[in-house]
Amino acid sequence: MKKLVAILLTLLVAFSMFACKTAGTDAAANAGDKKVYNVVSLVNGNLGDKSFFDSAESGLKALQDAGRITYKTIEMGGTDADQPKWLETLYEVAESGEYDLIIVGTYQMPEYLKEVATAYPDQKFLIYDDTTHVGENANVVNVSYKQNDMGYLIGVFAAAMTSETSVKNINADKVVGFVGGVDSPVINDFLYGFLEGVKATDADVKVDTRYVNSYVDTPTAKEMGLSMINDNKADILWGVAGLSGNGAAEAALESGKAWFIGVDSDQEQTLSAELAAVTLTSGLKNVGNSIVWIFDEWDAGRTYWGKLVNLGLTEGGVGIVTDKNFAAVAPKAVQDKVLAAEAAIKDGTIVVPSAIGDDTNAVIALRDSMQP
Repeated sequence: MKKLVAILLTLLVAFSMFACKTAGTDAAANAGDKKVYNVVSLVNGNLGDKSFFDSAESGLKALQDAGRITYKTIEMGGTDADQPKWLETLYEVAESGEYDLIIVGTYQMPEYLKEVATAYPDQKFLIYDDTTHVGENANVVNVSYKQNDMGYLIGVFAAAMTSETSVKNINADKVVGFVGGVDSPVINDFLYGFLEGVKATDADVKVDTRYVNSYVDTPTAKEMGLSMINDNKADILWGVAGLSGNGAAEAALESGKAWFIGVDSDQEQTLSAELAAVTLTSGLKNVGNSIVWIFDEWDAGRTYWGKLVNLGLTEGGVGIVTDKNFAAVAPKAVQDKVLAAEAAIKDGTIVVPSAIGDDTNAVIALRDSMQP
């Protein structure tokens, strides 16, 4: 009897070990079924910009940490002398055949990408924050962002803040400013959301809208900002004008009578300490989140090669900075209005109109009607 029990115990242990080994093998096989993509990100500048490039890097790192990709980032430099490297590097990584996806970004890269994507039709590419050649290459996905969603949140915030006269630099006049780069559909998409957010929050608030007609003319933007502040009593300026927009921040600081709002990245992190101190918040384009979203979709079998993907609040493509000065300066009632608007856009209660593709020019009529 004892011998039989011993034999049975031996068989049970052996079976258990076999079952565990089989389960482990099956688990490994199942894990191996999920593709791990090899990715390269080409930065036409350098990391450390605290803006788009760093945001893209954060998304890629999150994907790698989750075991979903392996990736390499190549910093190509951002000076005029560096620009020949951009096309060379694109050709090199495409020709290598090593990568499931090549990522580039922003307005300086579409012509280079168009050339290389045409030469290598079997290579997949992603370009973020650019819509120049949408649909022209079946191997390229263009990722853009719903700046109208972002603009709405900034409009709610600005309209609510301009009545908070207990806050430093906020005067009794209900006027805010919008400093745009160029009078164009993209800039007016920011503006449309902004105007709608202002109007929905307080219909008495006026918006002084002006365009610099440049993205690198900081002095002109500063002059405009000072005029908004001194002539029309604007106490909050939103700069949507690239480097020109920093002139609006300089106007707010020099006057000592206004606040600035940044765009695209968290400008409290990119500006000098003095300018950051007068920056209440920033509208965000979340490049890192958008890259993660693309891989989520890819893994789910939904791909967008040859198409434009336009991501808003619902997809995490845009947002607003809610820490630092936003949390320290804005009263809780103002913060709550912004968060409520964000939730309403996400659940579809609020649908923000877009200036892009709108032939009625409704944003122009609204802009003109809200001028001080």
